[in-house]
Amino acid sequence: MNGHIPVLLDEIVEAINPKDGDVVVDGTFGGGGYTQAILDKARCRVIAIDRDPDAIQRGKKLSQELDQRLTMVEGCYGDMAALVNQKVNAVVLDIGVSSFQIDEADRGFSFREDGPLDMRMAQSGESAADVVNTYGEKDLADIIYKYGEERHSRRVAKAIVEARKEEEITTTGQLAKIVRSVVWQAKDKIDPATRTFQGLRIYVNDELGELERGLEAAEQILEPGGRLVVVTFHSLEDRIVKKFIKDRSGKVARGNRYMPDAGDAGPEPTFNVINRKPIAPSDEENRRNPRARSSKLRAALRTEAPARAGGEA
Repeated sequence: MNGHIPVLLDEIVEAINPKDGDVVVDGTFGGGGYTQAILDKARCRVIAIDRDPDAIQRGKKLSQELDQRLTMVEGCYGDMAALVNQKVNAVVLDIGVSSFQIDEADRGFSFREDGPLDMRMAQSGESAADVVNTYGEKDLADIIYKYGEERHSRRVAKAIVEARKEEEITTTGQLAKIVRSVVWQAKDKIDPATRTFQGLRIYVNDELGELERGLEAAEQILEPGGRLVVVTFHSLEDRIVKKFIKDRSGKVARGNRYMPDAGDAGPEPTFNVINRKPIAPSDEENRRNPRARSSKLRAALRTEAPARAGGEA
């Protein structure tokens, strides 16, 4: 798929290990790179989910070239248990924004080119412009701090509120300029607007809530021996995946090292860890694709234990 470079592609396919006849769910179709590689590897079937109507259209074109082994489903991967409604052999999730969304200025995800301040993956609901123009200063600061991990969030929120008194903030360029006026570039050379844009994007799309729901849904639909493979791009996402796999594999740490082990009192593990340490991209991949540099892959194998009711930890 032109314009999209899948991250950790070989590692993803190896972790999924698709076989002829398998059914794999690609919960975040995006540019379709993972789906294409999985279908090339084995005579299997992929059910691909995406909330972005543009991604669905790309996938339908690809499906026609693949003997209908690809089924596109429009919706949120957090709802995959209902959307798929069958047992599957693997679930792969690539968390965050796709290259297509970043590179299209009119989607409003990036400050590299000026465009409407949108950021909605599903192209519906509350936009980033709605948030920056209507939310109170404290709420804005909380969003930017919690989801963007921006330590100058109060300064940014105050600047946004002051700027919108003069004119409505409707473009990515306007917002980036406001942020850059109060946050200076650090030694890492990352654009000062990066964290604010990340925070708004995650909030507008409820990405962390979606990830938590998606992991629980994967637990429900995976066959025993089925594989859960997740690629994350920043610490907030990775923390959620790490905790989920740790909890579900029975690896929850004791609160005090002097306390006795609880024994087998906890729920039966629903996953076994495949890679104890996350897999990171090679130096070569980082050089080829700078967007890969912060990515981490975690994988787990579904056991025969029943899924935990109501997402209980």
